[in-house]
Amino acid sequence: MSGIPYVRDLDAPYGEMMRLTPRVRRLLAPNPGPFTFRGTGVYVIGEGEVAVIDPGPMIEEHFEALKRSLEGERITHVLVTHSHADHSPLAHPLADWAGCKVFASGRNVSGRAEIEMEADEDSLFRPDIALEDGALLRGPGWTIEAIETPGHTSNHVCFALLEENALFSGDHVMGWSTTVISPPDGRMGDYLASLSKVRARGFATIWPTHGPPITQPEPFLDAYVRHRMAREQAIVDRLAAGDTRIPEMVAVIYRDVDPRLHPAACHSVLAHMIHLVEAGRVAATGDGLQARYTLTS
Repeated sequence: MSGIPYVRDLDAPYGEMMRLTPRVRRLLAPNPGPFTFRGTGVYVIGEGEVAVIDPGPMIEEHFEALKRSLEGERITHVLVTHSHADHSPLAHPLADWAGCKVFASGRNVSGRAEIEMEADEDSLFRPDIALEDGALLRGPGWTIEAIETPGHTSNHVCFALLEENALFSGDHVMGWSTTVISPPDGRMGDYLASLSKVRARGFATIWPTHGPPITQPEPFLDAYVRHRMAREQAIVDRLAAGDTRIPEMVAVIYRDVDPRLHPAACHSVLAHMIHLVEAGRVAATGDGLQARYTLTS
């Protein structure tokens, strides 16, 4: 159904910093799972004086590997795309060790999802410095631009490396899978607008926090949007067939998907449903996953 040209070939041993481009390195955290693929990819930008993007979970062996890999260099910025527990918990311990600040969106996420998932919220995370859209951060030979991309979470930020026309996309765009949009904080309308915003920039490469790079962003992003529109149509088709509850729709629409991902799928369907209600195409009796939904015409 998706037609998305997924990329899933990732050759990255745990605990070993790997050179990706003249300005970019990556160290993979040992936290594989159904929402993290092989694990959290921690990106290091620059040489000598560096920025670290998404330090990842607080796993002691991972923290030690990161410190060992950057011995003799100075971390000047710790950047976080969003406050999920596979991205942000190590940010402040790393910044404290390095003597620098943590940079991220200053927005607080709104509410908790009805079903807990592996990519849980790091509710205690707050940045030292709140980034605004378009903020620039600099080091020797590198310039990073913060790009607000709400949708997956309300506080999601991508980071563009201007010298390489590359985007570090966090969970906004992933090569190995689609992105979970989980209400009440995740919003499908915001997500689609953010995809258009990224698409308009014409990046040469997208580096997700999970999985390998996307080296042909334009057709990939187009397929990402088509997939969302096809998913929305599938929901409308289930409503037309008489389904009124989200779990029964998920059982049909996601029948070929790993059942461990069905709770996340319920939240993505809910995000689409909220979008359809806001557009006036669907009526809801009740709230959230417990509501009954019907087409308005």
